[in-house]
Amino acid sequence: MRPINHLVLAGHDLEAMRAAYQDLGFTVAPRGQHPFGTANHVIQLHGAYLELLAVTRAQDVIEHGDRQFSFSAFHRDYLARHEGFSAFVLGTPDAHADRKAWQAAGLHAYEPFDFSRMATLPGGEDVRVGFTIAFVSDPALPWIGMFACQHFRPDYYEQPQYLKHANSATNIEEVWIACERPDAIRPFLGKFMGGDGTAQGSGRIDFPTPTGSVVLASPREFEQAFGLAPPHPQDGPHLAALVVGCQSLEPIARRGIARRGDRHIVPPGKAFGLALAFARSTRR
Repeated sequence: MRPINHLVLAGHDLEAMRAAYQDLGFTVAPRGQHPFGTANHVIQLHGAYLELLAVTRAQDVIEHGDRQFSFSAFHRDYLARHEGFSAFVLGTPDAHADRKAWQAAGLHAYEPFDFSRMATLPGGEDVRVGFTIAFVSDPALPWIGMFACQHFRPDYYEQPQYLKHANSATNIEEVWIACERPDAIRPFLGKFMGGDGTAQGSGRIDFPTPTGSVVLASPREFEQAFGLAPPHPQDGPHLAALVVGCQSLEPIARRGIARRGDRHIVPPGKAFGLALAFARSTRR
């Protein structure tokens, strides 16, 4: 099973997102600007990270092509609908090999895309971080961005000073996809991720990875878990919730975040379009 590498949360106001997530106790890395019109702030966790993203230079957005999936055009169109949890990204040592494997499995895979940007280390040193990205898509999941990312400076995304969070966050526990029929998209997700999921009753399927589980859940299962309806039912299957593992829940409780069962949950209206949950980390 391929690991989760990072997750994308798209919003209209990048600085408002940064401020809100800092208020939740996250350490947020400095802003980065992509050459294709989007900018981000990254929240680094052990093994994976959360990317806060906005379209900041609409004139630089690259359009989709016959053989090319455009990250920036997808997010421009996504944000024309609403803010929200827009993409989940798998880690890979070889994005080109993944594309070939997906094509062999019958998935619609696009030409890998290479890019780089400058980034600044805490000591002030400028470094170039580079990526090769391989995208897939499926007509049944039009509003979930899915790709694999090969990093050429992975150390930049696990810096000790950015891994320390006031809320004691350490890792990604679960990524939830809400869908009416989990069984219907299970085959596609299994081919994309590289392994079959495990059914947890009739309305939930778990795909465990080395860096957190991806959970397919019916609206009923989702509501039972989070105490609220999935945020964007009009999108069909959609990324709906993120569960962050913490060393302790006391810092979150002190922020007045409501508890449901063994989780504290920030509703989509306050988390830019996803249910954001905090739970005790199961990783040691």
